[in-house]
Amino acid sequence: MSDLATKPVSALGGAKSQGFVTVEEVGPIGMITLRGDLASASLGQAVKAAVGVSVPAPRRIEIAGDTGAAWMSPDELLLILPYAAVPATLAALETALAGEHAMAVDVSDARASFRIRGAGAREVMAKLSPVDYAPGRFGPGELRRTRAAQVAAAVWMSGEAEFSLVCFRSVARYVFDLLSVSAAEGGQVGLWRA
Repeated sequence: MSDLATKPVSALGGAKSQGFVTVEEVGPIGMITLRGDLASASLGQAVKAAVGVSVPAPRRIEIAGDTGAAWMSPDELLLILPYAAVPATLAALETALAGEHAMAVDVSDARASFRIRGAGAREVMAKLSPVDYAPGRFGPGELRRTRAAQVAAAVWMSGEAEFSLVCFRSVARYVFDLLSVSAAEGGQVGLWRA
């Protein structure tokens, strides 16, 4: 959400929690939902021009610096980019996809984003969603649309000991609190210890 001077405002003002892992709100981040034929050459070229990566394979995310594309469904991507770049990127997508059956929508202010970092990050995520986060089963670049307890979320590994999670802004406090409680000191079970 933005204030009167159009300065972006994150859902929780950069909230951060430290337990056996670090949980922090990340934002504001530009996010564009792009729907269309993911096999279309025109769409692929538009994505590459917009965020510098190729259309990802199913259940994958492609990241290049502060931009990326996440596979969300057979006809949907989530483009990630700097917040300020969204208007120009939307205009470029509209031009590039003229005549294509496609839709691009700015969802930046409708989403909240979190980073979960530390050696126990897999365990924190395993407590909240029905995904096999075991090493060798879920790795960097993989993405799942799933649930964080009772709400929808998209989750991917953004590093060996780091996850990123995107949810609806309306449930940002709930998700932050879930992650913080799951990561609280003394709550580590010790799954996947080396």
